[in-house]
Amino acid sequence: MRALTKLRSRRGRWLLWAKYSASSVVATVVSQLAFALCYWFGAPALVATLVAWFAGAVPNYVLNRRYTWGRSGQKLPYTLIVVGSAVSAALVTSLTDHLVRGIDSHAWKTLLVTGSYFGTYAVLFIVKFVLFDRLVFAKPAAAPAAEARTPVAT
Repeated sequence: MRALTKLRSRRGRWLLWAKYSASSVVATVVSQLAFALCYWFGAPALVATLVAWFAGAVPNYVLNRRYTWGRSGQKLPYTLIVVGSAVSAALVTSLTDHLVRGIDSHAWKTLLVTGSYFGTYAVLFIVKFVLFDRLVFAKPAAAPAAEARTPVAT
């Protein structure tokens, strides 16, 4: 019986991971497209990052809340995690933007800076999963079973 429970638990973790991955793919496509378009049309890397972050954060939260974990999560930890991710991406893309200034081709600059935006979130993918799973969408701890008491005749 214990092996069956363990197998179900493992299968549930894989399903959770698959749903998180699918949700992240949707958010990534939206976010990457927003970043690339903003940067291509001349927005500074910081502005493009903020627009892209917002564009991806909305579907990411909705999908993670409803589809992946199936429940509302803690708002403060979620906010801290995604804002921390945005700050990381802003730092990386701003640095990359600074480093590619000497490149003449706007297409290459856009590709490299957009790639740094993607790379930041690729690195944070697993970290965010663990934080979301353990902090934001964690199941409430089960209440301890009430002690079975035998009535005492007096």
